[in-house]
Amino acid sequence: MYDPRSPADSVVKETAVEKAAIENILGVPFTEKNHVRLLKSGKEIFQAIFDSVANAKEIICIEFYIFKNDATGNKMADLLKEKAGLGVNVYILYDHFGSLTTPLSFWQDLKKAGINLRASHPFKWSAPRRYIHRDHKKLLIIDGETAFTGGFNIGDEYHGYIRKWKQPWRDTGIYLKGPVAAILLDMFKNSWTAWKGQPIKLDNINQPVPGGIPVIPVLTSSAKGRKKLRKLFFHSISSAKNKIFITNAYFTPSRRMLTVLSDAVKRGVDVKILLPGKSDIAPVFYASRAFYSRLLRAGVEIYNYQNQILHAKTAVIDTCRSIIGSANLDFQSLRRNDESNVGILNNDFGSEMTKIFFEDLTQSVRIDAHTWPKRPFYEKVLERFFSIFRTRF
Repeated sequence: MYDPRSPADSVVKETAVEKAAIENILGVPFTEKNHVRLLKSGKEIFQAIFDSVANAKEIICIEFYIFKNDATGNKMADLLKEKAGLGVNVYILYDHFGSLTTPLSFWQDLKKAGINLRASHPFKWSAPRRYIHRDHKKLLIIDGETAFTGGFNIGDEYHGYIRKWKQPWRDTGIYLKGPVAAILLDMFKNSWTAWKGQPIKLDNINQPVPGGIPVIPVLTSSAKGRKKLRKLFFHSISSAKNKIFITNAYFTPSRRMLTVLSDAVKRGVDVKILLPGKSDIAPVFYASRAFYSRLLRAGVEIYNYQNQILHAKTAVIDTCRSIIGSANLDFQSLRRNDESNVGILNNDFGSEMTKIFFEDLTQSVRIDAHTWPKRPFYEKVLERFFSIFRTRF
């Protein structure tokens, strides 16, 4: 049947429908007119962060899973102490377990400099099982005007500020400027008070960025929030029409995730997943590989990144939809952790994400469905063993 609408009209209508569907899942609207910049390496990420922190005027809010006292962490700490001395209000919320190796003296030094500190999810003898929950967010907000998130933590391996014979991990971040930063600041305020921090009083009304793009925050701090995050991933995959490009550091998919990915291939969607060729967490690495056979049989293309450790967590759906943040496609992230992600609805940004994805593929090895069953027997044993405990990682 003849359709009088132009292709452009059709795309606009489809985008509007998808936008409404995502907003309905998450229960919050897209924030319009933001400037976004994709940060493709540790050096680029931390240079942008250091520059933005140096220009802070009123408030700096930091919420990270890991904040180390290595060269990168100390550089950040010195900059924060300097800003605190100039009257900028600095708040740091760090995960107790994630930053367990950071010495108490490091935090005391920051506190003496006037920096506000809280630890999330501390261990309690009265509820030891609650310690499996993590604040896995990677979030930095400055003056309610700019913000950063991604897969990185504050440490040398993410920055590349390390010994010459070591390579920085491959990670992805995003710089946000515009009204969404004020929304993220409000969300940080809620997390801060939830962990018994004194209420933060700052009303900052942001001016829209001319020609900006829509961004939706996808932050989780509760079982309800994590359910919404799962729904977003399932919807994004199930509604894909052409392409699904996923990069993930710790990939131990649920049965439902395996099913929706397989169903996408059956619909004719090009599904490619980029995973680490080596990992800092061996049990998760082998547990992830236990699912390769089923995905390969379904027609999913799997690639293993070579050289550096892959730590990024991104997804691009049909070019127009992108998700960047801290959440892995594993039980821990989707069922237990507090996570920070953002969704971007924009073709140009999605095209840039797609370009980076294919650049990463040039440094990767594709897993061959015919030779994969011939891998060493000991690897199969390790995969089978660790897959049993995939909900414990």
